[in-house]
Amino acid sequence: MQSLVSIEALFSEDWDAVRSIYLQGLRTGDATFEQDAPEWKDWDARHLAACRIVARAGQRLVGWAALSPVSKRHVYRGVAEVSVYVEEAARGRGIGTLLLGELVSRSEKEGIWTLQAGIFPENIASVQLHQRASFRVVGTRARLGLMGDRWRDVLLMERRSTVVGV
Repeated sequence: MQSLVSIEALFSEDWDAVRSIYLQGLRTGDATFEQDAPEWKDWDARHLAACRIVARAGQRLVGWAALSPVSKRHVYRGVAEVSVYVEEAARGRGIGTLLLGELVSRSEKEGIWTLQAGIFPENIASVQLHQRASFRVVGTRARLGLMGDRWRDVLLMERRSTVVGV
């Protein structure tokens, strides 16, 4: 499927499909602490406009990726958090690799020097995806959040640009 996929900018018109894929990730219980997908206005306000992309297989949206600023403080202007989600039926076909690779490229064009990701250790596919994109585990935030009656650890992974801020 990878060769038939195009990576394009994410626009508000894509929101229904983006939200649907996000909800699929939520249902796994291993994608995020969030319990529901936000409305477009809230999602839009929390993500960097220049670094939002979708993967399309023909006319079908099969994945998306975006960056969120980690802080409003000026010193952190080059640090962003990564989100990558792939439709259930398209997982394991290289879509996440395409999305994350393009997200890294676009982030560097925007002057971002560090990308970070918080990933549940049980989400092995996501950990491996980020490792293949030169992210490294910098620590484990033990028992960071309580989901239902289960404490969850979060791996903090980061990727330092080799072209921005060197």
